Amino acid sequence: MSSYLNPGNKGFRESLNSEIYVDKTGLIDKTNAVLNTRQKFLCVSRPRRFGKSMAADMLAAYYERGEDSSELFDSLKISQSASYQTHRNQYDVLKVNMQEFLSMTHSMDEMLAMLQKYVIFDLKDHFDNVRFRDEDNLIQVMKDIYSKTRCSFVILIDEWDCLFREYQQDYNAQKKYLDFLRVWLKDKDYVALAYMTGILPIKKYGSHSALNMFTEYSMTDPGELAEYFGFTEKETLDLCEKYGMSFEEAETWYDGYHLIMHRQTGNESYSIYNPKSVVEAMMRHKFGTYWNQTETYEALKIYIQMNMDGLKDSVIRMLAGEAVSVNVGTFSNDMTTFATKDDVLTLLVHLGYLTYDSINETVKIPNKEVSQEYVNAISTMNWYGVAESVESSRRLLEALWSLDEEAVASGIEKAHEEVSILQYNDENSLSCTINLAFYFAREFYTIVREMPSGRGFADVCMIPRKKHLDKPAVVIELKWDKSVSGALDQIKEKNYGNVLKEYRGKILLVGINYNKKTKKHECAIEVLEK
Repeated sequence: MSSYLNPGNKGFRESLNSEIYVDKTGLIDKTNAVLNTRQKFLCVSRPRRFGKSMAADMLAAYYERGEDSSELFDSLKISQSASYQTHRNQYDVLKVNMQEFLSMTHSMDEMLAMLQKYVIFDLKDHFDNVRFRDEDNLIQVMKDIYSKTRCSFVILIDEWDCLFREYQQDYNAQKKYLDFLRVWLKDKDYVALAYMTGILPIKKYGSHSALNMFTEYSMTDPGELAEYFGFTEKETLDLCEKYGMSFEEAETWYDGYHLIMHRQTGNESYSIYNPKSVVEAMMRHKFGTYWNQTETYEALKIYIQMNMDGLKDSVIRMLAGEAVSVNVGTFSNDMTTFATKDDVLTLLVHLGYLTYDSINETVKIPNKEVSQEYVNAISTMNWYGVAESVESSRRLLEALWSLDEEAVASGIEKAHEEVSILQYNDENSLSCTINLAFYFAREFYTIVREMPSGRGFADVCMIPRKKHLDKPAVVIELKWDKSVSGALDQIKEKNYGNVLKEYRGKILLVGINYNKKTKKHECAIEVLEK
């Protein structure tokens, strides 16, 4: 066993020994399928703490010929695959973490020199019966080994994109790094599989990439690897049952990454949960913001305060629970090249701060944990109106529960004035203001816009979560230059209460109208008992 060549199975063994381990060995079946094919180059990008390094440790433990790993895998899902015995412990594995080399050096040239020196050391030590044409050239050393042994390598590169995150402005270093990877890996017989992990997809230069041989699996296009990007709904449900935790609360806090795999037979959607946060919540027996603790909100703040046309409006709408349209195709896959707000929004998808719907081509804030990160960031920025509106939402909710129509109208009026950036000229903008004004309601409710109900659609429906069934359900009908009585009549006519047929208790029917002439909001509230 050495540091980089056949590094052993200690990393994966520690994952198995942990109190919570979720079996993701199905990924091995996917990598087995492309071994020694033209599709043997895989680049998997996910947000931080979404299991990238664990996956690399797992692949190293499975493929490397240095140790027999049957005891680790015989009871796991991969053992049921026809390819399991064929490839287990059959390859020499090179596993490198680029962040390690970047941290130990001060330039790109120094980093690449150290990487080659250290890997060559392991190769020469292990293959001491091979004569090398050039002992200082990594590529030639690996060619000579393959020529002698006819055994190809599985190459695992973790944190492959760290350079683009830490050397953000050094385009020459970035290009040199990509050129090194291309020359090392492309069209080389000694490569059986090249598997890279990172946060960012592969950097584009112009219309193509220097690493165009890689098939990419990312947060915008996870492909057939979608279920390996975090915990699935079933995996999270099983953990909640095991640890006696509310699945509904886990869903509210950590769900929201809806990854879609496109097939010829139809699209398959995966509801993915943040694995770091789910594990912490189960272990601590308390829901909270755990993923965010690994990085401060300053990272998010840098991007959402960029002076991009329409970016602030989009962030406010998403904070209110809306999805906004985005074009992810122009993103250059780095952290500095932003031509439009869409590039910023796409980066936030890759960082885990947004989720992307590839069918509707929209993005939104995925869950309560991430939404809180936006609130934290905005509270320290000059978006005072937005921050104040969120802060005022607690009082607005209490006014609603107290059936104080005047206070509700006044609270919405204040939210409208504070969030003046929104083009306030239709019911959609009114709805956005209402959702932002009732931001705090998410502590108690599942909030759905335009929920099907009876013979029509309720503009906003607030459904109490199981632990808050003492709170009244709320159905809100919005009107523009009409009347609040008309809004209430429409609720009754369309029988919106049917959407809550399983709910027993108090339902508040709320009509809200905006008078364009007076620029005032009106509110009427009626109580329905079930």
